[in-house]
Amino acid sequence: MNRCLISQMEVQGFIERCLAAVGAKPHHARSLAEVLVEGDCRGHYSHGLNRMDMYVKDIQTGICAVDGEPVVEKESAATALVDGKNLLGPVVGNFCMNLAIAKAKEVGIGWVVAHGSNHFGIAGYYAMQALKENMIRTLGTNPLSIAAPAKDGDSFVLDTATSTVALGKVELNDRRGDPIPDGWGCDPHGKITTDPKRVLTGGGLVPIGGSEATGGYKGYGLGMMVEVFCGILAGAQYSKYVRTWKVTDRVANLGQCFVAVNPDNFAPGFNERMSDLLSIQRDQNPADPGSPVLAAGDPERMNMKKCEEMGGIPYHINVIKYMNEYAQKIGVNQLLPCDKMISV
Repeated sequence: MNRCLISQMEVQGFIERCLAAVGAKPHHARSLAEVLVEGDCRGHYSHGLNRMDMYVKDIQTGICAVDGEPVVEKESAATALVDGKNLLGPVVGNFCMNLAIAKAKEVGIGWVVAHGSNHFGIAGYYAMQALKENMIRTLGTNPLSIAAPAKDGDSFVLDTATSTVALGKVELNDRRGDPIPDGWGCDPHGKITTDPKRVLTGGGLVPIGGSEATGGYKGYGLGMMVEVFCGILAGAQYSKYVRTWKVTDRVANLGQCFVAVNPDNFAPGFNERMSDLLSIQRDQNPADPGSPVLAAGDPERMNMKKCEEMGGIPYHINVIKYMNEYAQKIGVNQLLPCDKMISV
């Protein structure tokens, strides 16, 4: 497949310019750009550059605020309730994550929930912030992410939707003109479909496990659990009250939950035991000799290494063309380069 190779710095700068063009503060634009670039580097193209226009439109229409900063409304030694002030999701996410880590350093755990937030990119981005401080991190927005540090920079990083896939993957296939795999989503009548447009126009995603017979009730239950931690606990929108995806007729008021746990407050040797656990999993005999057993976070690390070796991120040319055309419409002239095509 032919791809357009673009450096991380070029993508980061492009996203920041687009956000600045519609009035975002420089540090807010940087927060969003970093999350989107991280998503692409880790191989989650559905949550990277492909999503940029959504955030720009939210600012353009005024449905997402550009002024102010998140505010702590209520707190104890280990907990906090944050008003995201309807700012960009990554601005709220970073604020809450930093607060949760600070509390965990002081009392062993930090549990922070926010209302008045917006979509914040890949959940794993925030989970990995805790790894830098040797913390365990969990969060959710119906996706759920958990990160745990091991020895020598190794780690376990789970970042998963509670549906079979995230909606962004369906959107990406639609933009590319590709069908979706069987079991990703259903049409407006609840029937499984491979047509992404049927999912995006009145259909929906299928929970982890699919049907009841194959454990779909487990994905359903996990989604409900996240709803309790985020929407209910934070006093934000939940269930049917959450606005329809990409319909910006009202403020999103999303709820998010950020938890940091300090292993030092528990049994000693956490990192060593975590490394042993990862080794046990990776050393299993694979069903396919050509595909070794991996732990959560391994595929993303492999993708990041690949990007580093290539000197950039390989994007589908349709995504680059779409974003460049969109950028020109909002007055951005310094576009993404399309001169380095590679085959991957």
